[in-house]
Amino acid sequence: MTARGSVTLPCGEAVPALGLGTWRMGESAAARRREVAAVRLALELGCRLIDTAEMYGEGGAEEVVGAALAEAFAAGTLKREDVFVVSKLYPYNASRTGTAAACERSLRRLGLESIDLYLLHWKGSHPLSQTVEAFEALRAAGRIRHWGVSNFDTRDMDRLWRVSGGERCASNQVYYCAGERGVEFNLLPWMRQRGLPLMAYCPIGQGALARDGALQRVGARHGLSAAQAALAWLLRDPGVIAIPKATRPEHVREIFTLPQGRLTAADLADIDAALPPPAGPAPLAMI
Repeated sequence: MTARGSVTLPCGEAVPALGLGTWRMGESAAARRREVAAVRLALELGCRLIDTAEMYGEGGAEEVVGAALAEAFAAGTLKREDVFVVSKLYPYNASRTGTAAACERSLRRLGLESIDLYLLHWKGSHPLSQTVEAFEALRAAGRIRHWGVSNFDTRDMDRLWRVSGGERCASNQVYYCAGERGVEFNLLPWMRQRGLPLMAYCPIGQGALARDGALQRVGARHGLSAAQAALAWLLRDPGVIAIPKATRPEHVREIFTLPQGRLTAADLADIDAALPPPAGPAPLAMI
């Protein structure tokens, strides 16, 4: 797989393997214009998947995304069907009625008629059966196209699969990067077996991997920065979607000018030596 390709959902739909995350956006009115400009720049550079959540800035990040999309639609540079929008639901809103109400609030902030992928942000106190029923009702009503979960470990996924309709889950979004590989021991194989894509948040390790020596050396062989090498490492897997967050123009450009190409077996071995895979099960990392 090339560095910037697509990933196939269980239904057969192809979605971009590289998107833009928006965690920590929407928290400051003073930063709003700069954040909208960052999303617009990503879209201009070819980004076609954007991840957000009602938690981010208590809806502020959804407003940032909505403003950027509205500007792009008005300028004629983007059509609604060109972009895959992901948002997430607070667990405490995830009852039958609460899910529908939260979705409507997110849709208003985004300025959209539907969300492409709507995720339960993490497991909460509401029964999964209620949340799945609500997701399915929203899907039938055309308010969401797909639904999934976030921050679910293997045991959580097993529980979801035992719920009626739970197998219609389209993705699980978790913390995964070259420096945080715990999901490789059992969660990622579980998902691969079922054809379920993994969405990797913090794929550059909250910026730490941009300074990693092994990734710097691997990147230098291919004309990549360490951050780009970290993304290429993730995107070598045909079942992984990476959603790095960036607001500085230079970082947005670094992400979305990632060249097509493959890391070599020697590159992967060097990364494994410096940032080894898990030797056994570990608790799911969360931020």
